[in-house]
Amino acid sequence: MSTELSNMPYRPCGDSGLKLSALGLGFWHSFGQPDDAREARRLVEMALNLGVTHFDLANVYGPPVGEAERFFGQLLKDVIGARRDDLVIATKAGHAMGEGAYQRGGSRKHLVAACEASLKRLGLDYVDLFYHHCPDPDTPLDETAEALAHLVWQGKALYIGLSKYPLEDALRMKEMLGGLGAPCVVHQARYNLMEVDYAATMTDLNEAGVGSVIFSPLAQGQLSARYLEGIPEDSRAGKAHGFLKKEALTPERLASIKQLNDFALSRGMSLPQLALAWLLHHEAVASVVLGASRVSQLVDNISVLQCPHFEMFDDAELAQFIKEA
Repeated sequence: MSTELSNMPYRPCGDSGLKLSALGLGFWHSFGQPDDAREARRLVEMALNLGVTHFDLANVYGPPVGEAERFFGQLLKDVIGARRDDLVIATKAGHAMGEGAYQRGGSRKHLVAACEASLKRLGLDYVDLFYHHCPDPDTPLDETAEALAHLVWQGKALYIGLSKYPLEDALRMKEMLGGLGAPCVVHQARYNLMEVDYAATMTDLNEAGVGSVIFSPLAQGQLSARYLEGIPEDSRAGKAHGFLKKEALTPERLASIKQLNDFALSRGMSLPQLALAWLLHHEAVASVVLGASRVSQLVDNISVLQCPHFEMFDDAELAQFIKEA
C-alpha cells in the first residue's frame, strides 16, 4: 500500500468547493478510555500515511463524552499539528453530553457552547466542518440554522453539515443556511449493504447540491468478516461498552453475512472490500467514514482503493441479492 497522499481520491461535497478524502477515519469507536491508546494513536498515524485527511469526530464520542476530541487534540499538538492545513476536521453537537437542560439539542444556547467546548478539547481556533448531530423536535429549524450560521460568521466553523435529518428538514435547512451565508455542504447518514433505506434520500440531496458522508459502512463491523465464525471477544460485539450488541447478531443475520461474504469471494473481493466499493461507486457519496480498532483493519479497508473491481463496480448485480439477504 502506497503512502503517497496523492493516491487518495478526493470528492466534492455537493455543490461546494470543499473536497474530502474518499475514505475518512471516524472516532465513534476505539478512541475512548477503555480502548488501547497506543493502538488508537497508531490508527491515526497510519490513516495519515495512507492519504486519509478527513477526520470525523463528535463531542459525545468516548467514553467518556469528549474523550475522542481530547485524544485527537493531543495528537494535533504532539504529532500532526504541522499538517493542519492538509486536514478536514469535522465534529458535531446535538446528542446529550449530560443530564442538564442545555446539554443537548439544536438551540443556540447548546450549539454555540458545544462548539466552543469542542474547540477547546481539540486545541483549535476553528473546525472545517461542524454538524448538527441529530434533529431536535423541540427547537425550530430557523433557530438551529441561525445558531449554525453564527458559528460560521464567527470563524469557528468553515462549513456546516447535518446528520440523520429527514429529507424534508434537510432541504429546508440547506435553503435557510444558504440564505444566511453559511453553506450546508453534506448530510451524514448510516448506509451499508445491510441498511439500504438511505438511497433515495441521498439521491434527492445530491440533486439539491448536498453531498453525503456515510458512517457505519460495515454495519458496525458486521461486514468486516470478523463474525463469519462467531463473535470474537475483542470485537465490537464482544465488548461490554460497544454499540453493537451480541443480541443483534441473530442466526438469520449471521446467515446473511455469510451469503454476502460468499458473493464477495465470487467476485474476487473480500467482504469489506465489497461493502466499501458498493458505497464508493455512488457519485453522491463525498466520503465514507471508516471505523477500526486495529491498524491491520484500517489497512485492509483502505486497500479497497487498489481493488481491480473498484472502478467498474455495478450495484445492479447486488440488487436482488440484497433484497433476499
